[in-house]
Amino acid sequence: MSCKAVAALDRTFGLYLHLPFCRARCPYCGFFSLAGRDDLIDTYLHSLRHQAGEMAARPWARQRRPATIFFGGGTPSLLGPERLADLLCHCLRHFRAPAGIEISLEVNPATVDGPALACLRRAGFNRISIGVQSLDDRLLARIGRIHSAADAVRCARLARQAGFTNLGLDLMYGLPGQDAAAWRQTLEEALVLEPDHLSIYELTLEEGTRFARRAAAGELNLPAEEEVLAMMACTDDLLPHSGLVRYEISSYARPGLECAHNINYWHNGSYIGLGAGAVSCLSGRRLSAVADVEEFCRRLAAGGAVWSEAEELGVEARFRETVVMGLRMVRGVSLAGLEGRFGLHAGSYYGDILARLVDQGLLAVSDGFLHLTGRGLMVADAVMAELV
Repeated sequence: MSCKAVAALDRTFGLYLHLPFCRARCPYCGFFSLAGRDDLIDTYLHSLRHQAGEMAARPWARQRRPATIFFGGGTPSLLGPERLADLLCHCLRHFRAPAGIEISLEVNPATVDGPALACLRRAGFNRISIGVQSLDDRLLARIGRIHSAADAVRCARLARQAGFTNLGLDLMYGLPGQDAAAWRQTLEEALVLEPDHLSIYELTLEEGTRFARRAAAGELNLPAEEEVLAMMACTDDLLPHSGLVRYEISSYARPGLECAHNINYWHNGSYIGLGAGAVSCLSGRRLSAVADVEEFCRRLAAGGAVWSEAEELGVEARFRETVVMGLRMVRGVSLAGLEGRFGLHAGSYYGDILARLVDQGLLAVSDGFLHLTGRGLMVADAVMAELV
């Protein structure tokens, strides 16, 4: 990252809106979400608009412009296109968003149709991320998804017809009962849809989820490590021929269509998170909103603060976070950028730890960027744990 890019990080921020409502909670999901409470949606949106206006009026936000907007969840598309369009219009107006910025929306294929997608595109959403996870109906049922493979294919095609020229698919591997052949089939069928972006995640057992409890009880038939490695090999075999370039540990995109919102996170830039359970980071000041929709709405209605936690990160903590998050990027993290931003030199700061990771062939320096090697990418979590 150049000095100019470092300076630009403090003039912009990412804007995230958390819409936690779901039709059914997936058994692997560790995010804050709420199933079967559609009765709270309109009250919540009223509170969310109020919070948006309040945050936009803060001096910190008034001195900056949003570089990206992202509607996540939960299942944002469950709210319907009219509500989402109204909420987006409210944010664009209050945060003085410049024209042409990336505006992303997560959708579940079972919750949108052609007219809804066309309405969303007209409203200003220009990037869509479809939660496909698998194109195998047997596996979709096993992981509690409410859509079918046919729904996912239809959604992608309707999104193209609606005018979305930046279309992403989210896929998961390492699912219960999945083998490398099934993963290869899903990946091949997904590539037929010619996505502009793929997010590919290995199933992780998040604490407190149904899958974590079932795994602890020996009730979850997860693939063996060798099978998971074979799935990763399938990905490495197919993706280089797809026109999609790996730019982050879990992300592939056509050049120029990388997810700018997520890249801001990986550069440890600033962001405002609106909604229950959302996190904001304002130039190193981290604020976490209460993860309870009704309490969130009550606090805003009473004129109180919605934050359940507030933390001021010191220079060294921000430096370490920036290193670890930046290593998620295939290119890595700029050593000069780190020094210019924090006044700390990575080699001097980490000393023997960094030297050992380089000697082990897990990290390398190329063109001034510290990055994971191919071998390091395979054990990225372990490498990053050494640098936290």
